[in-house]
This record gives sequence, C-alpha cells and structure tokens, in this order.
Amino acid sequence: MTTVQGPPSIADQLGELKELKALARLGADPEATERQHAKGKLTAYERVDLLLDPGSFTEVEPLRRHRATGFGLETKRPHTDGVVTGWGTVEGRTVFVYAHDFRIFGGALGEAHAQKIQKIMDMAMAAGCPLVSLNDGAGARIQEGVSALAGYGGIFQRNTRASGVIPQISVMLGPCAGGAAYSPALTDFVFAVRGISQMFITGPDVVRTVTGEEVSQDGLGGADVHGGVSGVAHFVHDDEETCLAEVRSLLAMLPSNNRELPPAVPAGDAADRRVDRLLDLVPLDGNRSYDIRAVIAEIVDDEDYLEVHAQWGPNLVCALARLDGQVTGVVASQPAALAGVLDITASEKGARFVQFCDAFNIPLLTLVDVPGFLPGVSQEHGGIIRRGAKLLYAYCNATVPRISLVLRKAYGGAYIVMDSRSIGTDLALAWPTNEIAVMGAEAAADVVFRREIAASEDPATTREQKIKEYRRELVHPYYAAERGLVDDVIDPGSTRAVLIRAFAMLHRKDADLPRRKHGNPPQ
Repeated sequence: MTTVQGPPSIADQLGELKELKALARLGADPEATERQHAKGKLTAYERVDLLLDPGSFTEVEPLRRHRATGFGLETKRPHTDGVVTGWGTVEGRTVFVYAHDFRIFGGALGEAHAQKIQKIMDMAMAAGCPLVSLNDGAGARIQEGVSALAGYGGIFQRNTRASGVIPQISVMLGPCAGGAAYSPALTDFVFAVRGISQMFITGPDVVRTVTGEEVSQDGLGGADVHGGVSGVAHFVHDDEETCLAEVRSLLAMLPSNNRELPPAVPAGDAADRRVDRLLDLVPLDGNRSYDIRAVIAEIVDDEDYLEVHAQWGPNLVCALARLDGQVTGVVASQPAALAGVLDITASEKGARFVQFCDAFNIPLLTLVDVPGFLPGVSQEHGGIIRRGAKLLYAYCNATVPRISLVLRKAYGGAYIVMDSRSIGTDLALAWPTNEIAVMGAEAAADVVFRREIAASEDPATTREQKIKEYRRELVHPYYAAERGLVDDVIDPGSTRAVLIRAFAMLHRKDADLPRRKHGNPPQ
C-alpha cells in the first residue's frame, strides 16, 4: 500500500527557512571565509555586527538571488547576491547599512545586487536615517554587462538625492575601482583602513599601459594616499575594529536627518570652567608657532573632539566636538602647519566641512589666527581664486549659528574669509592679542612709508618707528571693536564660558536664504 505524503508542516518550513538563512550567512563556499580572514579582512556580516548595537540588525532580502544567464552564471546563484543589506541601531538610534560580501563574486555588483542597495537607500531616505556603506567589491559584474553599469547609475542618483538630507558614510574595507569609486565620493565622509583599502578610477595595470608609470595598488589609491594626498578619505585607521568604532562615534554626533538637531548629551564638564591654560598655549609673539589642537581640546567638553581630514590640508583643522553637551563644528587656523595660511587644499577642506555642518544643523565655531593666503605661482595657477572662494561661499551660505574668535593674526582677505563679521558671522569675538588688519605692521610700514624710510639718514630706526606708529594707529587690539567689526574683546580664560553662553543664545536662530533652486558655488 502506497503512503501519500502530505504537505510539509510549518515546523518543516521553519526549519528550511532557518537553514537557508544560516547558509546565506556562512556563504556558499566555506573556504571563501577562510580566504577573507587570511587577508586580514572580516566578512560582511562580521563587519555589520561590529558597526551596529548587538542583536539590533534586521536584514532585508537575505534570500535574494540573481536571474542572469550566460558565462556560467545560471549555475551560480548564491543567496544575498554578494551584498548584505538592512538596518539596526547605533547607541539606540536607527542606522541603515549595506555591506559588500567579497566571498560572493568578489563583491562585484550585478543587477540584483544593485537593486538591493537601491532599496535600502530608498528605505533610509523614507525613514530619515543615516546610511553606512561597507565597501569591499571588485566593481561591476562583467558577466552582466550594461545591466551592472545601470545599477551604479541608480546608486549615484540616490547618493545625490540623499546629499544634505541624511548623513551618508562610506567605509572602504577592500578594493573600489572604476565607476564604483564615485559612490563614496558622493557621500559625506569616507573611512579607509591601511593595508586593505584601495580606491582608483584606473588601476595600476592601466596606468602602466597608458602612461608607463609603475605604481602599486597602495601607492596609487591606498588609505594614506587618499587620507593625505588626494583628500578622498576623511579618516584613516590601522584596522577594521578601530575604524568601525570611530564610525559609531561619528554617528553619535550627527542628527538622523536634516530636519533634526544633533543629539545632545548631559555635559560632565562645567560650562563656566575657566581655561587660563590658553594663556600659556598661545604665544604673544605672532611669529611663534603653536598647535591649535591643544587650544580646541582646552575649550571643548572633556578635551574630546573628532578631527576630520587630519592628514590632508593640515594648515586648517576641522573637527566635531561638544560644548556643554551640544555638538559644534570647529574650523581653526593651524599655526603649526604653514603658519596657518589658507591655501587651495585648506580652502576646499574647510568649505566642504562648513557645508556639511550647515546641512545638518551643526553650529560653527571658527578660531582665527591666519596671516593670509599662501602666495606663489603654483597657488595662482592652481586656481586659488576660484578654489579659495569655495570657503567664502560656504560661510556666506551657512544659516546655522556662527561664532568667530580671533586669537592673534587676522590679515587681509583671509580674515574676511574666516567667517568675519562682514560675511555674516552672528558673533565676532577676539582676544586682547588680536591683530586685525590688511597686513602685518612690518609689511604695511614697508609699503606705506617706503619713501620716508628710504630717504631717512637711519632707515632701520625710521622703519622701526613707522612700524610702531602703524601698529599704534591701525593694528591695536581694539581697533576693530571700536568700529563694530568685533562684538567684544574677551579674557582668554573665559573663552569656554563665553562661547557656551553665546551658542545657547543662538540655539533657536532662524535664518532663510533667498528663494532659489540652488546656488552655483565656485568650482
């Protein structure tokens, strides 16, 4: 007698589902996981687990498989299609994430792979939550042809639409070549890890063929190259664990979207704490160097701040910090590098940071000790006029609370650009050591009194007298304050308390730009 087998029970179906999801997480090839670990790299799921709060990850489309045929693809249809997508939390706040799985097709992007990424990007936009991409892929899936390329186009379009709406963070944890590199370039911040991150449009082989130049992958597009030379990477780390921990730290300081304020935390550092150590940190002699990062540490809560682009454009420091528990963006001249002058790199670095802070409602503090723009043929021919104007445009366009503080020198056009009263800072402050002028007294005396000095019987003595005269008349600490270009000259020791009170006053600032589709910033 033949026994008729009935439909599978719900227990059988749940068992099959559990087995499928377990296999998807393990990957189709167990040896692929071993190869990934042998390279010193984590798997996509391991990375997601490090990024998000324990147990918070909800995966989307873990059973997705491609439908492509040809070149043997029809026989290779692993679940996830090489990308892990979903959402979870970072310190309790929702974050969306996608992670390329290098174990499957080398993380290469095909049609289904791209659709998964596009879906999670759409979900992040709809939910108004940050998006983090963990990049470890070999570019477009060649076997799928133009369908793969079209997938990138959909991602780029969504990157652009999400710009200034939700924070977008790219973490480079493997190769990223060709057009794929443009997605990270469109996001707000790029993290890279030494030894495993490489980004380039054309690889070493193509470079060798076309130009004859010999270069390694790291030499062409490694983490330190993009952190210190190209400026593509904002943060560079030695290992994945440290990198992902800092991504969490950054997310904790950012609002979920452009309609929210950054998350505030209870301050453990007294708002009225005096900072008299600043008197020792900043030399009275304007020609002597010091590290502005020590000044920042002294002013902000618990000496804690997150520097952006630390290796690129070091003559301008950009950082996120807290003042009385409130997130603040800090832009500061760095006298320890190129005497703190503004150049092409520093201007572009500062402009991008100011634009980000303005997009996401982060107040701006500008610490000024700038002798001017860097002179030279290379700067002029490199476009310092149009590229320096980017920083000016960014400040003029910013509607968040803005406070500038002149510590020592503020000369020429660089003084104007560094969020001066004339371009719209809400509060312009200065220390008694400030020198705000068209140029330094020495240079000014050489120009203004050139004939008198030359005709003098003792030119050296006359020059010194004229320098003192110019300084006494036009560069004394209260000249700008007398003309309303500085709102107050403050005791350096009270800097922290004054800034906290001022930002509290500006907390509900409401400013609108003229109605327009968008501006046309200098390029």
